Amino acid sequence: MSRSGLVFAVSAYGLWGFLPVYFIALAPTGPFEVVGWRVLLSLVFCALLITVMRAWRPFVTILRDRRAVLTMAIAGVLIFVNWQTYVYATLSGQVVEAALGYFINPIVTVFLGVLVLRERLNVTQWVAVGISIVAVVVLAFGYGQLPWIALVLAFSFGFYGLIKKRVGPKVDAVSGLTLETAWLAPLAVVQLVFVSMTTGLTIGTVSGWHTALLLLAGAITAVPLLLFAAAARRLPLIYMGFIQYFAPFIQFVVGVAVLHEPMPLERWIGFALVWVALAVLTFDLVRGVRASRRVPAEPI
Repeated sequence: MSRSGLVFAVSAYGLWGFLPVYFIALAPTGPFEVVGWRVLLSLVFCALLITVMRAWRPFVTILRDRRAVLTMAIAGVLIFVNWQTYVYATLSGQVVEAALGYFINPIVTVFLGVLVLRERLNVTQWVAVGISIVAVVVLAFGYGQLPWIALVLAFSFGFYGLIKKRVGPKVDAVSGLTLETAWLAPLAVVQLVFVSMTTGLTIGTVSGWHTALLLLAGAITAVPLLLFAAAARRLPLIYMGFIQYFAPFIQFVVGVAVLHEPMPLERWIGFALVWVALAVLTFDLVRGVRASRRVPAEPI
């Protein structure tokens, strides 16, 4: 247990939790412009960070690995879909549904392990998956349609995690985000050109405070990722498993208590079922960690 690791983890998920407040503060900037600047400014921030860290040589080594570079292109597409959906949800008054997406993400990750990696689930994990499916059905009934924002966020981030797992330790957090945003930079430019030709770009036209906030998009994207990477190296998996719920919980509170988004009975029941499923999954995680500690290591 590392005290600094705990601080890094809470800081990372805390910053992710308050992202809706940041995006709402960017009004009247629309989601396409926000994501366009977020991609380009993240690329600039990461390039500066690599320069300060004098890490261009390791980065060039990664560039020579064609498979890793192409894998990061796929990761870039997935994170672009995730970012675009999340910003749209935030700016259209659907923060609670966005929070739902990150609540069910751990369950979706388990489910993708079965579908993609052919992993086997134990009875407890299947119970958690089953409860989450019932929750989605209840929420769909309450919404009158599938909660597509939550599902897109959960599945895009779930597949993003699988892609990142494939590259493993070969690509660090900064290099990974640099490659992802480099692949996405042309798309971001096209988005910004489209916005300028239609509704018009807002950067530099609203106020100095607004422009400063928009220019911080790169740092606000990269810093939590770096804090998360630092925490992951210092904390056991079980602690990271608990702390990951900080972000959607903060988002949920912001949506309900600050933005006063509607929470009819069906939503409360659906969220309650999701939280029960997460409790079951967390119980299984704790039990698994304790069991692994009791198993003596085999002699080499």
